[in-house]
Amino acid sequence: MKPVRSLARIMLSGIFLHSGYRNFMNPERLAPTAKPVTDRVAPLLESVNPRIPTDTVTLIRANAAVQVGAGLMFATGRLTRPTALVLAGTLVPVTVAGHPFWKNDDPTARVNNQVHFLKNLGLFGGLLLAAADTGGRPGLRWRTGHRIGHSRRSVRRAVRTARREARIAVRSAATARRIPG
Repeated sequence: MKPVRSLARIMLSGIFLHSGYRNFMNPERLAPTAKPVTDRVAPLLESVNPRIPTDTVTLIRANAAVQVGAGLMFATGRLTRPTALVLAGTLVPVTVAGHPFWKNDDPTARVNNQVHFLKNLGLFGGLLLAAADTGGRPGLRWRTGHRIGHSRRSVRRAVRTARREARIAVRSAATARRIPG
């Protein structure tokens, strides 16, 4: 199953590598579309750290750089679960800013944006699945439950053994008292 996972990760990361590189090299083409979203995010970023640049072009470049970096890590199988979550996080502003089909009056533009919105929603779902995928290994929840069950069985076994040994000791003591000497 590993080749299927590897191929799926490469295929899923392709869009992030391509669009991330393209957006990093030419962020000005997206600036007018992204400006309403970056204007909302800028005060939040400034409240976290006033030294963070909040201009639209820089935020587009930062998002693109994260997409390329996380896309490369995801494609090569490095920290796949966290990078899937990071890539999913980069999709949110891209989808909201780039494909607001609810604002379009033109039916053709509305349908086009709706298709891209739903495509990004599908990518988001795929990334959430990738973030939850343990690669065929048991997850933390299962391992914890298994260890707890194993510990309980070990304790029960130890209690049974202790009771049996105590019964043997009592019988030995009773037998020893009956033996003269």
